[in-house]
Amino acid sequence: MSTETDLEGPETALAAREAVLPAGRGPTDLTWTIVQMRAGERITVNEALIAAYQAASSSHSIRALKSDVEAFDAWCQRTNRIALPATAETVADYLDARAGKGSRPASLSRYKASIAKIHQLLDLKDPTPAPLVKLRLQAVRREKGAAQKQARPLRFKGPVRDVERDKARGLNIRALLESRGDDLPGLRDRALLSAAYDTGLRASELVAVAVEHIEEAIDPEARLLQILRSKGDQDGEGATAYLSPRTVSAIAAWCEAAEIIAGPIFRRVQVRRYKARAAVRGRPIDSISGRETWDLRKTLSKPAVKARVEYDIGTVALHPGSVGPIFRSIIQRAFDLGALPDLTAEDLARLLKGISAHSTRIGLNQDLFTSGEDLAGIMDALRWKSPRMPLAYNRNLAAEQGAAGRLMAKIG
Repeated sequence: MSTETDLEGPETALAAREAVLPAGRGPTDLTWTIVQMRAGERITVNEALIAAYQAASSSHSIRALKSDVEAFDAWCQRTNRIALPATAETVADYLDARAGKGSRPASLSRYKASIAKIHQLLDLKDPTPAPLVKLRLQAVRREKGAAQKQARPLRFKGPVRDVERDKARGLNIRALLESRGDDLPGLRDRALLSAAYDTGLRASELVAVAVEHIEEAIDPEARLLQILRSKGDQDGEGATAYLSPRTVSAIAAWCEAAEIIAGPIFRRVQVRRYKARAAVRGRPIDSISGRETWDLRKTLSKPAVKARVEYDIGTVALHPGSVGPIFRSIIQRAFDLGALPDLTAEDLARLLKGISAHSTRIGLNQDLFTSGEDLAGIMDALRWKSPRMPLAYNRNLAAEQGAAGRLMAKIG
């Protein structure tokens, strides 16, 4: 089904919305975003094509596209530009404006791709291949550099040369796991961090792990994790990751304590803390003054109440956006308990700024590299289709452990 409507400016948005959106559609639908964009000519909205795109894309991709085109349209309306169809000059000026606000080249490339995608979905001429757009982006890359800011790695023993023989030091996962308590939040966090390191899963993949996805392995103490879908596997071909005995034990302890027997493993834990209250002796009835509210309960004694903690376990998976903050909370708690003795408060503040949900993935990548695994093995373990990212994550280690690094270590 295709629907035609006039989108000639923001003043027509309401009429366009009523004309295009069938009953039941709302702001989460991509069509809702499209019909509110400022248009300079008659636009044909092919709802079948939009629906097919949404069905073929991940929810993350759809959210990113909506966010990008809404931001572009808002800028167009503020600067009195036309968003649909956009000119090359409009796109170039927009990318320049975003660069001026601090956007990095990788983000600008995503914004450009989103503008191109919305034009393609509406069968409009794509303005992004124009030389003006390419040259403006090239100028930003020349000025700022194209390298992306990398999350700080969380390695199992920290920054060590030999992951098998060296003692753990600095910020390391071993200390973080050992410092977590045995209350419900501690059990959940230990299982989450341990599984994240073992598998190198991204945040969205990690929170999607369910009890049903864990299978027996040849090692009776280990398990295999079936990964139904990932960023690099949009068709759902599936993959398998290894869960160490350490992680299997942590997951079992968490699931037993939280009474999870099916569904998502990593869930919200709401904590309610109640302070202790001392015993209260009831007052004689004749001590209740006529100037205060009469209440016979004032004559009753109240026993002492001990401090207590109550937990409420969610029924759905954690939001992917909560994984990074959980990791940072684990690190802060470990430092406060003295589990990271060779870090100063200044070290901690600096390190925390770089920690994200991706830190365990980078840490595993670097530990595999340090342990002597070749690129093919690392790509297989972390389910990468291209060598670009594993090589980028290992760039610093490659410099340190390369020919020049080995020589400098020998000569002091």
